[in-house]
Amino acid sequence: MGIKSRLTLLNFLEFFAWGAWLLSAGAYMFFTLKFSGIQIAACYGTMGFASLFMPAIMGIVADKWISAEKILGASHLILAGLLIALANVQDFNSFYAIIFLVSMFYMPTIGLNRSISFATLENRGMDIVKVFPPIRVWGTVGFILAAWSVDILEFGITPNQFYVSAIASAVLSIYSFTLPKVGVQKSSEKKTVIQALGLDAFRLFKSRKIALFLIFSMLLGCVLQISNMWGDQFLQSFGVEYAGSFVTEYSLVFLSFSMVSEALFILSIPWFLKKFGIKKVMLMSMFAWVLRFAFFGIGDPGTGFIFLTLSMIIYGMAFDFFNISGSMFMAKESSPSIRSSAQGLFMLMTNGIGAIIGAYGSGYIVDLYSVYSDAGVIRDWPKIWFIFAIYALVVTVAFALIFKYKHDAKELGEVEH
Repeated sequence: MGIKSRLTLLNFLEFFAWGAWLLSAGAYMFFTLKFSGIQIAACYGTMGFASLFMPAIMGIVADKWISAEKILGASHLILAGLLIALANVQDFNSFYAIIFLVSMFYMPTIGLNRSISFATLENRGMDIVKVFPPIRVWGTVGFILAAWSVDILEFGITPNQFYVSAIASAVLSIYSFTLPKVGVQKSSEKKTVIQALGLDAFRLFKSRKIALFLIFSMLLGCVLQISNMWGDQFLQSFGVEYAGSFVTEYSLVFLSFSMVSEALFILSIPWFLKKFGIKKVMLMSMFAWVLRFAFFGIGDPGTGFIFLTLSMIIYGMAFDFFNISGSMFMAKESSPSIRSSAQGLFMLMTNGIGAIIGAYGSGYIVDLYSVYSDAGVIRDWPKIWFIFAIYALVVTVAFALIFKYKHDAKELGEVEH
């Protein structure tokens, strides 16, 4: 098996393990475990807390003491055990504690996966910009196939989804130890603890332009996981009125069309960035989030099916345009000495702080517009989605008015290549 194929399989398994439960766990916690909205939000919020510090810690270990492929293998072996344990608990306190550990060991593996792929390609003299994207897109394929498998096997509201993820993690653990050795990248340069953790990038806040950009990135980061948290539960709420429809019968398959859109929009990003510039692309992303939530608010599996479909299509622009253009901006505005740290700061603001606020905030909104009784729970989904849409719209308008940026196509091209 060639090295490209080996890295393709690595990325496929990495995201297959995540896709087996990320979209469906919310519905499982609601329908089967009877968790409240804020409890479900807290469980998803663990990914944000883990993203605050675990990737940095794992990165330091990989740089100084243990090679990345070994840490990846050990992490997924631990994950396999944790996921099996998660499938066998039903009370909130135990579930929360275990899923917190799952997040702590899984979130760093995304960065380790990328580091292994980059180092392996570089060691063989390959152009990462050209070679890696076609490899990484198979991670999205893995995520989609995992969601489809869980849905078709009717594991979406059962603990079996965690067993599927555990199997994938166990296979990836074994496979990781067979990968080419990345090695420990020891440096003779002495670094302070602040530098080692990438915290020296915080000095970027001295720039008003970067500070504003990072603040808005955090505000938009609040919405990144909302539809993953509540989407499946929302679609399944149509089960009585639209029983037998494709949307309710195969809700995860339908939601996964968002990931198909994501894979396709990745290909259009270079053209949009060069043509319109980072600010306009970011605005496109922000307004796409407005449409994503608004279409959910007015959609249904009947006459409103077109709006649910449009919400799936627009997701690719909403998610990818934000992440890629944000990374490009930070790369352009930061000096080479702290460029990696700047990327880490961007992730901390979005997937860390933003994700935590978004998880707990959305949980509060969902509970606020829900009626709990002995007969069950009734959620006012249109109002919930419209509130999220209004929030995204306010952020969009504020960003358009406050953030100043002049597009230079030539300058952007240098960063791209």
